Amino acid sequence: MKEYKLAEGEARFAKLIWQREPLASSELVKLCEKEFGWKKSTTYTVLKKLCDRGIFQNDNAVVTSRLSEEEFNGFKSRKFVEDSFGGSIPRFLTAFMGGKKLTKTQAEEIKKLIDEHTDN
Repeated sequence: MKEYKLAEGEARFAKLIWQREPLASSELVKLCEKEFGWKKSTTYTVLKKLCDRGIFQNDNAVVTSRLSEEEFNGFKSRKFVEDSFGGSIPRFLTAFMGGKKLTKTQAEEIKKLIDEHTDN
């Protein structure tokens, strides 16, 4: 499983792109200066790192994602469950719930997900 990790500054940067893509790289520089106080060189350095990791791409000075925010979070979540619970969703859910009760609506949503993702 490929590992996707973002440092705090990288995560804020990624969120900025995901919220506004497609984004001209020159506009990204201006946004990062305004939002983070970054210089142009810092913006391009962070962008290159995240492009090299396969999260974003910068083609013809237009920045877009290779992974959506949802896909990125999915990879991160699966990695967490794998590392922390040996990939066991029941063990993860037991720890996550911590004795709390599900609402009827939550239980129905989970049942629906199980039905949709079960091999039959």
